[in-house]
Amino acid sequence: NPDKVVAEYGADSLRLYEMFMGPLEAAKPWSMEGVNGVRGFLDRVWRMMVNERSETTELNAAIVDGETSGEPNHILHKTIQGVTHDIEKLAFNTAIAKMMEFTNYFLKQEQRPRAAMDKFILLVSPFAPHLAEELWQLLGHEKSLAYEPWPQFDEAATKLETIEVPVQVLGKLRSRVQVSADATSEELETAARNDPRIQ
Repeated sequence: NPDKVVAEYGADSLRLYEMFMGPLEAAKPWSMEGVNGVRGFLDRVWRMMVNERSETTELNAAIVDGETSGEPNHILHKTIQGVTHDIEKLAFNTAIAKMMEFTNYFLKQEQRPRAAMDKFILLVSPFAPHLAEELWQLLGHEKSLAYEPWPQFDEAATKLETIEVPVQVLGKLRSRVQVSADATSEELETAARNDPRIQ
Protein backbone atom coordinates (compact mmCIF):
# COMPACT_ATOMS: atom_id res chain seq x y z
CA ASN A 1 0.00 0.00 0.00
CA PRO A 2 1.64 3.27 -1.15
CA ASP A 3 0.04 5.31 1.68
CA LYS A 4 1.60 2.97 4.25
CA VAL A 5 5.01 3.33 2.56
CA VAL A 6 4.78 7.13 2.69
CA ALA A 7 3.73 7.00 6.35
CA GLU A 8 6.53 4.59 7.34
CA TYR A 9 9.37 5.48 4.98
CA GLY A 10 8.59 8.95 3.62
CA ALA A 11 7.59 10.27 0.21
CA ASP A 12 11.14 10.07 -1.14
CA SER A 13 11.19 6.29 -0.67
CA LEU A 14 7.96 5.77 -2.61
CA ARG A 15 9.07 8.12 -5.40
CA LEU A 16 12.47 6.39 -5.66
CA TYR A 17 10.91 2.92 -5.58
CA GLU A 18 8.60 3.75 -8.48
CA MET A 19 11.51 5.02 -10.57
CA PHE A 20 13.92 2.24 -9.60
CA MET A 21 11.63 -0.63 -10.54
CA GLY A 22 11.99 0.02 -14.27
CA PRO A 23 10.64 2.20 -17.07
CA LEU A 24 7.86 4.54 -15.96
CA GLU A 25 5.41 3.24 -18.56
CA ALA A 26 5.87 -0.40 -17.52
CA ALA A 27 3.61 -2.12 -14.99
CA LYS A 28 5.60 -2.97 -11.88
CA PRO A 29 4.96 -5.61 -9.26
CA TRP A 30 4.55 -4.17 -5.78
CA SER A 31 7.27 -5.37 -3.44
CA MET A 32 8.08 -4.28 0.10
CA GLU A 33 11.54 -5.78 -0.49
CA GLY A 34 12.03 -3.26 -3.29
CA VAL A 35 10.87 -0.42 -1.04
CA ASN A 36 13.26 -1.58 1.69
CA GLY A 37 16.07 -1.64 -0.90
CA VAL A 38 15.61 1.97 -1.99
CA ARG A 39 15.08 3.02 1.62
CA GLY A 40 18.44 1.38 2.39
CA PHE A 41 20.02 3.47 -0.38
CA LEU A 42 18.58 6.69 1.09
CA ASP A 43 19.86 5.64 4.52
CA ARG A 44 23.37 5.11 3.06
CA VAL A 45 23.26 8.56 1.43
CA TRP A 46 22.34 9.99 4.85
CA ARG A 47 25.17 8.09 6.60
CA MET A 48 27.63 9.25 3.95
CA MET A 49 26.89 12.87 4.94
CA VAL A 50 25.69 12.85 8.55
CA ASN A 51 27.41 11.93 11.81
CA GLU A 52 24.99 9.35 13.18
CA ARG A 53 26.72 9.24 16.57
CA SER A 54 25.89 12.86 17.30
CA GLU A 55 22.74 13.80 19.20
CA THR A 56 22.23 16.70 16.79
CA THR A 57 22.27 16.61 13.00
CA GLU A 58 25.82 17.47 11.99
CA LEU A 59 28.13 16.69 9.09
CA ASN A 60 30.09 13.47 9.10
CA ALA A 61 33.74 14.14 10.01
CA ALA A 62 34.76 12.46 6.72
CA ILE A 63 33.41 15.46 4.78
CA VAL A 64 36.39 17.72 4.08
CA ASP A 65 36.81 20.99 2.22
CA GLY A 66 38.50 20.89 -1.15
CA GLU A 67 38.15 19.55 -4.63
CA THR A 68 38.34 15.94 -5.77
CA SER A 69 41.23 14.37 -7.62
CA GLY A 70 42.37 10.95 -8.75
CA GLU A 71 39.96 8.03 -8.54
CA PRO A 72 37.31 9.90 -6.48
CA ASN A 73 37.22 12.59 -9.19
CA HIS A 74 36.82 9.91 -11.86
CA ILE A 75 33.95 8.30 -9.92
CA LEU A 76 32.25 11.69 -9.46
CA HIS A 77 32.41 12.71 -13.13
CA LYS A 78 31.49 9.23 -14.38
CA THR A 79 28.42 9.36 -12.11
CA ILE A 80 27.42 12.85 -13.28
CA GLN A 81 27.82 11.73 -16.90
CA GLY A 82 25.85 8.53 -16.39
CA VAL A 83 22.99 10.05 -14.39
CA THR A 84 22.69 12.98 -16.81
CA HIS A 85 22.44 10.69 -19.84
CA ASP A 86 20.06 8.29 -18.10
CA ILE A 87 17.71 11.11 -17.09
CA GLU A 88 17.69 12.37 -20.69
CA LYS A 89 16.60 8.87 -21.78
CA LEU A 90 14.10 8.61 -18.87
CA ALA A 91 16.06 5.58 -17.67
CA PHE A 92 15.59 6.48 -14.02
CA ASN A 93 16.27 2.99 -12.70
CA THR A 94 19.79 2.93 -14.15
CA ALA A 95 20.43 6.51 -12.97
CA ILE A 96 19.58 5.39 -9.43
CA ALA A 97 21.86 2.35 -9.80
CA LYS A 98 24.75 4.68 -10.73
CA MET A 99 24.07 6.81 -7.65
CA MET A 100 24.07 3.66 -5.53
CA GLU A 101 27.53 2.80 -6.89
CA PHE A 102 28.75 6.32 -6.05
CA THR A 103 27.44 6.02 -2.49
CA ASN A 104 28.96 2.58 -1.98
CA TYR A 105 32.34 3.89 -3.17
CA PHE A 106 32.38 7.04 -1.03
CA LEU A 107 31.14 5.29 2.12
CA LYS A 108 34.44 3.36 2.04
CA GLN A 109 36.54 6.53 1.73
CA GLU A 110 38.07 8.11 4.82
CA GLN A 111 37.69 11.54 3.24
CA ARG A 112 34.75 12.76 1.19
CA PRO A 113 35.37 16.11 -0.52
CA ARG A 114 32.58 18.60 0.07
CA ALA A 115 32.67 19.64 -3.61
CA ALA A 116 31.88 16.04 -4.64
CA MET A 117 29.10 15.76 -2.04
CA ASP A 118 27.56 19.03 -3.26
CA LYS A 119 27.41 17.76 -6.84
CA PHE A 120 26.10 14.38 -5.77
CA ILE A 121 23.26 15.92 -3.76
CA LEU A 122 22.23 17.88 -6.87
CA LEU A 123 22.04 14.54 -8.73
CA VAL A 124 19.92 13.02 -5.97
CA SER A 125 17.51 15.98 -5.78
CA PRO A 126 15.10 15.01 -8.62
CA PHE A 127 14.76 11.54 -7.09
CA ALA A 128 14.63 12.34 -3.36
CA PRO A 129 13.95 16.08 -3.08
CA HIS A 130 13.19 16.19 0.64
CA LEU A 131 16.35 14.35 1.67
CA ALA A 132 18.46 16.32 -0.82
CA GLU A 133 17.21 19.69 0.44
CA GLU A 134 17.97 18.77 4.04
CA LEU A 135 21.47 17.56 3.20
CA TRP A 136 22.10 20.62 1.02
CA GLN A 137 21.41 22.88 3.98
CA LEU A 138 23.56 20.69 6.23
CA LEU A 139 26.43 21.15 3.75
CA GLY A 140 26.23 24.88 4.54
CA HIS A 141 24.12 26.30 1.72
CA GLU A 142 21.63 29.00 2.65
CA LYS A 143 19.60 29.04 -0.58
CA SER A 144 17.53 26.12 -1.80
CA LEU A 145 19.21 23.71 -4.19
CA ALA A 146 16.30 24.38 -6.54
CA TYR A 147 18.22 27.46 -7.72
CA GLU A 148 21.44 25.57 -8.45
CA PRO A 149 22.45 24.56 -11.97
CA TRP A 150 22.76 20.89 -12.84
CA PRO A 151 26.35 19.68 -12.32
CA GLN A 152 28.50 19.34 -15.43
CA PHE A 153 30.94 16.52 -16.02
CA ASP A 154 34.48 16.82 -17.29
CA GLU A 155 34.85 14.48 -20.27
CA ALA A 156 38.56 13.96 -19.56
CA ALA A 157 37.83 12.98 -15.94
CA THR A 158 35.40 10.26 -17.06
CA LYS A 159 38.24 8.34 -18.68
CA LEU A 160 40.66 6.28 -16.64
CA GLU A 161 44.37 6.98 -17.05
CA THR A 162 45.32 3.49 -15.91
CA ILE A 163 43.46 0.22 -15.69
CA GLU A 164 44.04 -3.01 -13.81
CA VAL A 165 44.32 -6.08 -16.02
CA PRO A 166 44.12 -9.63 -14.64
CA VAL A 167 46.90 -11.98 -15.77
CA GLN A 168 46.19 -15.69 -16.16
CA VAL A 169 48.67 -18.53 -16.60
CA LEU A 170 47.20 -21.82 -17.83
CA GLY A 171 43.71 -20.57 -17.06
CA LYS A 172 44.43 -19.56 -13.45
CA LEU A 173 44.53 -16.00 -12.20
CA ARG A 174 48.11 -15.33 -11.10
CA SER A 175 48.38 -11.54 -10.89
CA ARG A 176 46.97 -8.16 -11.81
CA VAL A 177 48.99 -5.43 -13.50
CA GLN A 178 48.40 -1.68 -13.79
CA VAL A 179 48.79 -0.35 -17.33
CA SER A 180 47.85 2.77 -19.26
CA ALA A 181 44.22 2.72 -20.37
CA ASP A 182 45.36 2.93 -24.02
CA ALA A 183 48.10 0.27 -23.73
CA THR A 184 48.75 -1.89 -26.78
CA SER A 185 48.70 -5.68 -26.59
CA GLU A 186 52.50 -5.67 -26.71
CA GLU A 187 52.66 -3.30 -23.73
CA LEU A 188 50.20 -5.51 -21.85
CA GLU A 189 52.32 -8.57 -22.51
CA THR A 190 55.51 -6.78 -21.42
CA ALA A 191 53.87 -5.59 -18.19
CA ALA A 192 52.65 -9.12 -17.45
CA ARG A 193 56.06 -10.70 -18.14
CA ASN A 194 57.79 -8.10 -15.93
CA ASP A 195 55.48 -8.78 -12.98
CA PRO A 196 57.46 -10.62 -10.23
CA ARG A 197 54.56 -13.00 -9.55
CA ILE A 198 54.47 -14.04 -13.20
CA GLN A 199 58.25 -14.45 -13.53
